[in-house]
Amino acid sequence: MTDKQVNQAQVVWAVALILAGLGVFYRLPQVMPNIEQIPIFASASGLIRFCFYFMGLFLIGGGCKKLYGQYRK
Repeated sequence: MTDKQVNQAQVVWAVALILAGLGVFYRLPQVMPNIEQIPIFASASGLIRFCFYFMGLFLIGGGCKKLYGQYRK
């Protein structure tokens, strides 16, 4: 048995964060044309796309950091 106990709830949360980040990358190309049809957001579509991808990276990075912290010796 290891000297540090793995918290299963934290592991589930980390996996959920990673899956949410991957979901952003998967879903954004399908949703972005709908967002670009809104006149207010049409001119800022590049910034909106950047922000969503940045958020996806943060979700994946946070989940990986949490997993690493749980399984690190």
